[in-house]
Amino acid sequence: MKTLNPYIDFSGKCREALEFYKQCLNGEIVMVQTFGEAPVNAEEKDKSRIMHSEFKAEGVHFMASDGMPGRKAKAGDNISLTIHFTNEKEQEKVFKALAEGGKVTQPLEDTFWGARFGMLVDGYGIHWMLNCMKQ
Repeated sequence: MKTLNPYIDFSGKCREALEFYKQCLNGEIVMVQTFGEAPVNAEEKDKSRIMHSEFKAEGVHFMASDGMPGRKAKAGDNISLTIHFTNEKEQEKVFKALAEGGKVTQPLEDTFWGARFGMLVDGYGIHWMLNCMKQ
């Protein structure tokens, strides 16, 4: 089984955007994790930046961040489609297929959040994140 969610890079304005969508869509900010809370090396100035968050409202679910420190997203590059898998073999098959004619930006690998994760840009310029939680 797999599900699809958009992942939005707000280039340093994630908290502001989440509050905006909370009001507009009568939703809730389900979770927020900063770079300072994650087991990654982050400069002091980046520790309060949002590394990952989730937003939900009726019929709406997206994930968002402030983006990677030092990288400013531009329109078209600021949204990725994320597929959540429950089967690693299916994840591997889809990853390889989407990467055909595209560019792998992060190979599939185990992560600190307990998942196997990878990123790529397909041959049509669409950014993908594939995540499979470990059992």
